[in-house]
Amino acid sequence: QVQLVESGGGLVQPGGSLRLSCAASGSIYSIIVMGWYRQAPGKQRELVAMISTGGNANYADSVKGRFTISNDNAKNTVTLQMNSLKPEDTAVYYCYAMATRFAGTAPQGSWGQGTQVTVSS
Repeated sequence: QVQLVESGGGLVQPGGSLRLSCAASGSIYSIIVMGWYRQAPGKQRELVAMISTGGNANYADSVKGRFTISNDNAKNTVTLQMNSLKPEDTAVYYCYAMATRFAGTAPQGSWGQGTQVTVSS
């Protein structure tokens, strides 16, 4: 089983910044991608940003130019730097990782427990 532990959420004013971090641990042979999803009240969970171990990153259109995702393959961590935050960024942010637990096995997805981000004045 792969465990994901997130940190860094909180309350910030519009225009402010927050940094989310996620560390993967447990039975990990190889991580394929790590990233972040978010879910606002009454809405479906949506992709925010994803990055492969090779460094290829994808972003939701709504966060392009404001959020930056990065990873540390040696530490199995992913970080989301969020700048110019808007009230509509308010949501629970979930870390996601797709990884193989053993050589030759199919990759599986794992989720963190979520961390609240609230953007409000």
